[in-house]
Amino acid sequence: MTNNDILRRLRYAFDFSDTKMIAIFRAADKKVTRAEISNWLKKEEDTDFKKFHDVELATFLNGLINNMRGKKEGEQPKPEKRLSNNIIFKKLKIALNLKSDDILAILKSADFVLSEHELSSFFRKPGNSHYRECKDQILRNFLQGIQLKYRKEETSEPTKPSVWDK
Repeated sequence: MTNNDILRRLRYAFDFSDTKMIAIFRAADKKVTRAEISNWLKKEEDTDFKKFHDVELATFLNGLINNMRGKKEGEQPKPEKRLSNNIIFKKLKIALNLKSDDILAILKSADFVLSEHELSSFFRKPGNSHYRECKDQILRNFLQGIQLKYRKEETSEPTKPSVWDK
């Protein structure tokens, strides 16, 4: 999966507006423009498409954590220069305040079954003997499950304010 694809999927799953995306970057002390966001969200065939680099995705995910969980006191974490699916998965877990059972339920909703032991291997340090690399298929299914859980469907009934409207 490309970083641009991950950003597109997160934006769709949470129904983020351009203003909300800018605010998420701002929560990680990064200033971005609406045009930059628009270019990152375009398909690769588009002439205005811009590649969304690892450091930019790490910044966005750090901003999502700050936005959802509140900023920690003191110095903010530096965005990683290189991201792996494991790091992306971990940052989403933190931002959404998910426990193992929550993640397994999200994956199951996307028709992907994983054991708790397999899941825990993704969150270990790379040098650990039980560490396992998170493949694109697992991250893709997790993002699909997030979409199924969090995406606001259009209904005729009034909805309660979302946690994203903060």
